[in-house]
Amino acid sequence: MTDKEIIDLFHTTSKAEMAFNLLLKKYQQKLYFLVRRMVVSHDDADDIMQNVWIKIWRNLSNFKQEAQLYTWLYRIASNETFTFLENKKKKATIRFEVSNSESETFDCSELLKAEAYFDGNEIQLKLALAIQMLPDKQKMVFQLKYYEEMKYEEMSEILRTSVGALKASYHHAVKKIELFLKTD
Repeated sequence: MTDKEIIDLFHTTSKAEMAFNLLLKKYQQKLYFLVRRMVVSHDDADDIMQNVWIKIWRNLSNFKQEAQLYTWLYRIASNETFTFLENKKKKATIRFEVSNSESETFDCSELLKAEAYFDGNEIQLKLALAIQMLPDKQKMVFQLKYYEEMKYEEMSEILRTSVGALKASYHHAVKKIELFLKTD
């Protein structure tokens, strides 16, 4: 089914749940991996995705179809992810201030290796680590361009940022990743 057909079906009150399930089936995996690459942890990605699908359910009836449905869905997923990451940073800062001692060392490579999707490939690990070192916005832009092969115009709708700014973010992300990959 096309996105438009799913939306039309959703507006048929008796078929709303069926339409939502079709939408879930169509986009669940793509949105999950977008979020997962940003937060690394399956549990965190799962929590975020629950919030994403709740927001989609609550707001789907208000979707005006002026934009593509998938860009609207990606915007919700990216906003929820950014909110989660911001809250996580705030909690880490508060914990640091309360403990008034050195913060615990976070070994991202160990977390990545422990995740089910990691197959042990050292190059994959190094790329994943390089991506995790990027600022959140650059990380999202890189993921949308590299993994989702999304056009800048579509990213602009999702992230509500100019195409020029997105190109610059992607360029900076690529340079940082290249530099990280060259270091040993």
